[in-house]
Amino acid sequence: MATLERATWSAAADAHAHRIDALTQGHRSRRVAGEVHPIEDFLFVYYPFKPAAIRRWHPGPGLRLADAAHTERAQWRHYRGIGDDVEFDHTSYLQARGHTLRFVRDLLARTAARPPQLGCFALHEWAMVYRLPSDQVRHASWPLRLSSAETDAVVDANPLRCTHFDAFRFFTEPARPRNALTPTRARQAELDQPGCLHATMDLYKSSMKLAPAVPSELVADTLELAMELRLLDMRASPYDLRALGVEPIAVETPEGKAAYVAEQRRYAARGQILRARLISACDAVTALDPEVDAAVQRQ
Repeated sequence: MATLERATWSAAADAHAHRIDALTQGHRSRRVAGEVHPIEDFLFVYYPFKPAAIRRWHPGPGLRLADAAHTERAQWRHYRGIGDDVEFDHTSYLQARGHTLRFVRDLLARTAARPPQLGCFALHEWAMVYRLPSDQVRHASWPLRLSSAETDAVVDANPLRCTHFDAFRFFTEPARPRNALTPTRARQAELDQPGCLHATMDLYKSSMKLAPAVPSELVADTLELAMELRLLDMRASPYDLRALGVEPIAVETPEGKAAYVAEQRRYAARGQILRARLISACDAVTALDPEVDAAVQRQ
């Protein structure tokens, strides 16, 4: 157990808070003004994590924070005081959340072990508007790049290969039978693969779901990647967002498909690095108290 002096961990906590504040500034300002951004606000609506929770800094397992016993941190869940110091309480965490930790680790490891599939061409967003009246699409205040008929024709002309349940569940009813698979929540660990933008975006969800067992620097890294992926997702979507300075990737063309796959491959590699870091974070917790971990898994 290494000990961080108060000046060191205070500086790390402040740096993390500033980093998260910068990433969430636009969303927080729009929320006050009652405005909505179709790209940047998605992560803060789709995932149930408020900016205040994201900016809270956690060192992760194996680090003791000197002179923290008289700070609010000592009252946070899954922390414990050791004299004047505070540390992550891996025992209470495993007892309360050991099954969740194991589930997330298994999902991450099984996803990481599969080769990335790069043939979906982000057509999930197209399948979400397939054969819908223009006033019923999710982002109805933004126009489609093509006419409704032309948008439907793109879906008709291309195979749908979505592997992620949380994308597939928003397909329109006519689009669902066109998909090569039928993803369900129960099959997520069986189907998630590293080429999927949404599976990689979910690394942010996993890191927050595991807090405070995950170092907050990793949380911020997954959030940054998820924000980049959301932009790529919407660039390849059927929506015309050029008024926001967003140039489309025309995946309905061979050139657009090639451009998208190149980006998809690059982000899949970045996601695998973060996925490995999250798996290591899970293992660091169970390694601290293997007996408690084993007892929880037997329950």
